Amino acid sequence: MLAIISPAKKLDFEPLLEPLGYSDPTFPLDTLELVEAARTLSLNSLKRLMKLSDNLADLNYQRFKAFANTPEIDDVKQAIMAFAGDTYVGLDAANLDNDDLVYAQDHLRIISGLYGLLRPLDMIQPYRLEMGSRLNNSRGSDLYSFWGDRLSNALDDIVAKHKFQVLINLASDEYFKATKSKSMKARIIKPVFKEIKNGETRVIGMFAKRARGSMARYVIQNRIEDPNLLKNFDKGGYMFRDELSSADTLVYTREQPPAIS
Repeated sequence: MLAIISPAKKLDFEPLLEPLGYSDPTFPLDTLELVEAARTLSLNSLKRLMKLSDNLADLNYQRFKAFANTPEIDDVKQAIMAFAGDTYVGLDAANLDNDDLVYAQDHLRIISGLYGLLRPLDMIQPYRLEMGSRLNNSRGSDLYSFWGDRLSNALDDIVAKHKFQVLINLASDEYFKATKSKSMKARIIKPVFKEIKNGETRVIGMFAKRARGSMARYVIQNRIEDPNLLKNFDKGGYMFRDELSSADTLVYTREQPPAIS
């Protein structure tokens, strides 16, 4: 069983307090091709493409200019430690032990607009390139056409080596779309996290992202291989709701918290 999550816009490239093992991304030449495509954009074009403020546009313009073919070790960081958005708050990778991280290398992938598919310990450079970006490239007008079937084929190859050939979709719709899931051989299960307020249930983005990260952590720490065991997930007050679920959509609910920190 393999879980997939999205990356995050928010990054943390502060040095780690202790050394950590690392690996190299799977699609380095594709990544460099996208970097070159992004470098052809002016600052204003990049700003419009990504819908960024002046400061963020300049930051990411400089990031693409500085992106190195063979970066220095001080300029890269393990993906699972570098991403710092809501999903990664739930994942809390800094408090996973070495055995957990070794397990995660085989059971977790991060879908990335720039890198395609990342293992947790793959070393990345600072970047921002969302999967939905309409960046013209040699294969089309957006990143979905650029990655084509590469991600679905890679995911199928990974899942085929597992006892339970199941993909747990903990990614956002924007990123999951890049997997071309209809062509995949793996069974796909999607957990959905809903908040209850005044008797009604709904998905709230920030809460759902943290819950998806928390479930990824749950899979890693409990070495879950059988997808049926996902129904036991109860972190953050969520409970599995059989009556709201189907075979491949697992629904979890909880009373909506008053605020999120």
